[in-house]
Amino acid sequence: MGFRLVTSKKTEDIFLELGARSNLKPFALAKIAIALSLTNKENIENYPLDQSKGLELNIQTITGKYNAIYKCLLEQHAGRHLTDDEYCPDHLKRHIDRGAEMLIAKYNYATNLERFINLCIKGGNAI
Repeated sequence: MGFRLVTSKKTEDIFLELGARSNLKPFALAKIAIALSLTNKENIENYPLDQSKGLELNIQTITGKYNAIYKCLLEQHAGRHLTDDEYCPDHLKRHIDRGAEMLIAKYNYATNLERFINLCIKGGNAI
C-alpha cells in the first residue's frame, strides 16, 4: 500500500470547484466522497478506473488513525477481504472518484454548504 493516491482529473476538477464554493479542503471532500460512494450498492469494481492524472492526496491525511476502519468499510461494501494493494489505491481511489461525482450532483442540488449538510443529515438523495 502506498502513501499517495492520485485521483482522476475529473475528481480534481470537482474538488477544485467545490473547494472554491464551500471552502472545504480536498481531504475533507475525499472523506465525504467515500461516504457517499459507500451508499451506492453497485460493486465498485464495476466503476471504471480512470488513470488520468488528477489531484495527489496523502492517504494518511484522508484516513489518519482510522485507516483500518476505512479498510473495513470498503471490505464490507465489497463483501470480501481486500489485500492492501486492492484497498489502496484501487478500491479507495474508485470510491473517491465515484463519490466525487455523487458529491457534485448532491451539492449542486443543495446549492450551498448549509443546505448540502442538511440534505445529508436528513438522508435526502438528490441523485
